[in-house]
Amino acid sequence: QVQLVESGGGLVQPGGSLKLSCVASGFTFSNYGMSWVRQAPGKELEWLADIDSTGAKIYYEDPVKDRFTISRDDAKNTLYLQMNSLVPEDTAVYYCSRGATRGKGTLVNVSS
Repeated sequence: QVQLVESGGGLVQPGGSLKLSCVASGFTFSNYGMSWVRQAPGKELEWLADIDSTGAKIYYEDPVKDRFTISRDDAKNTLYLQMNSLVPEDTAVYYCSRGATRGKGTLVNVSS
């Protein structure tokens, strides 16, 4: 079955960077567009970025488009999210998703 396993979260100071990874299994990763979404405490799920199956079409939510970079390595069945210039408002559980399917997420806590 489809499995998505996120990693790379942690505690980081404001202005810092983190790179999240998501290892996919149970399907042909290279055939699917993928997304990153997040859920901050007490808030609804928020879409962040999409990348299509070829990696040629990428879209970002406005608040992150100049700070976050989505990428993929099909040879490793892995999706990435490079996050720079982090702010406390970026604190959330981050999930990779294929359509409605998400992993268990990885917690990012931006705090001094």
